Amino acid sequence: MSEGAALHLKGRVLVGPDEVRDELWVIDGRVAFERPSVARDVTTVSGWVLPGLVDAHCHVGLDAHGPVDAATSEKQALTDRDAGTLLIRDAGSPSDTRWIDDRPDLPRIIRAGRHIARTRRYIRNYAHEIEPADLVAYVAQEARRGDGWVKLVGDWIDRSVGDLAACWPPGEVAAAIAEAHRLGARVTAHCFAEESLAPLVEAGIDCIEHATGLTEDTIPLFAERQVAIVPTLVNIATFPQLADGGEAKFPRWSAHMRRLHERRYDTVRAAYDAGVPIFAGTDAGGSLPHGLVADEVAELMKAGLPVKAALSATTWGARTWLGRPGLTEGAPADLVVFETDPRADVRVLAAPRLVVLRGRIVG
Repeated sequence: MSEGAALHLKGRVLVGPDEVRDELWVIDGRVAFERPSVARDVTTVSGWVLPGLVDAHCHVGLDAHGPVDAATSEKQALTDRDAGTLLIRDAGSPSDTRWIDDRPDLPRIIRAGRHIARTRRYIRNYAHEIEPADLVAYVAQEARRGDGWVKLVGDWIDRSVGDLAACWPPGEVAAAIAEAHRLGARVTAHCFAEESLAPLVEAGIDCIEHATGLTEDTIPLFAERQVAIVPTLVNIATFPQLADGGEAKFPRWSAHMRRLHERRYDTVRAAYDAGVPIFAGTDAGGSLPHGLVADEVAELMKAGLPVKAALSATTWGARTWLGRPGLTEGAPADLVVFETDPRADVRVLAAPRLVVLRGRIVG
C-alpha cells in the first residue's frame, strides 16, 4: 500500500474466541474499527481474519549443527512469516539475531538468550555448558540479554545411567529462577522426563517445553501454579526415530522415549482438562523446518483440545501470555487473512491468503 492508504478487511474478524466483527481497517500501520475520517486510497480484502500467528517455541539462527549465518536466519524468519507466524518466542539460540528487529518485513521475536545446559548434557554447539555453581550467574547473564525469558535444559540423557535424568540440583535451580525473576525475566526449561518436573515447578519456573513427562501426580501441581506448557507435538513425533537410533547403546532411554511418545496425546489432553495453560510451538530450527505452526495446531486438536483452545494457543491466548497485543484498537496491525473459517477446519492455517505485518502487506 502507498503512504496514506488504508486496508479494509471485510468478512469475519476473529478478535477473540467469542468476539467476531464484520470489518477492520489498517490505518497508518495500526488496527482501527471505524472508517477513516479523511479520504484515503483504500484496498479492500474479504476473508477470515486472525491476529498474526504465534510460534511459542522456535529457534531462529539455529540448525541441527549449531549457529547459522545471517542469510540462513533470514530464510528461517521469512519461512515463518509466509506461514502466517508473525510473533516468535525464540526458545534459545546461539546466534545474535538482533538485526532482525530492524527489518520491518520480518516477524517480531521475543528471545530467551542462549540455552543453559549442564556440561556435556545437551546437543553440541547449542548451549552454554556449565556446572551448577555457575547457574545463577549464567541465568542473570541471559536474562539481561534476552527479551524477558531465560531457557534452561532441565533434563537430558545421563550416559552414566543410560536414561533421561534431571540436570540441576533443586537448590541451585531455585536460586537461579529467583534471580531471573528479580531481573524481570521468566524462566522456561526443556523437559522430557517425569522426575525433573516437580522440582522445577516447586522452584518457581514459569513454563515447561515439551512436558512429555507430565503424569496424574504432577498435572495438578502445574494447574495449581498455572505453569504453562508448550508441547511441541510436531517434534515429539520424532521420538520413535530417535529411539531407534539410540537403542543399541541406550536401550533404557530408547524404551522411555517410546513410552513418552505413545502417551503424548493423552498427556496433553489431561493437562488441558486440568486447566494447565497450553501454547503452540514447533521447535523449528533444530532438526525441524520452519513454518510448521499450522501442523502444531492440528496436533493439539488430535490431542483433544477444542478448536477454539487450539486456535487460541497460537493467537489470542498466546499473545496475551507473551504480553503482545492482538486485534485491538490502535494495536500494530499484525494479522493474517484466510479464505475460509479456521474454526471450521484448522488446516486452512497452512494457506494464508494475506499476511499483514506492521501494517504492510508482506505475503
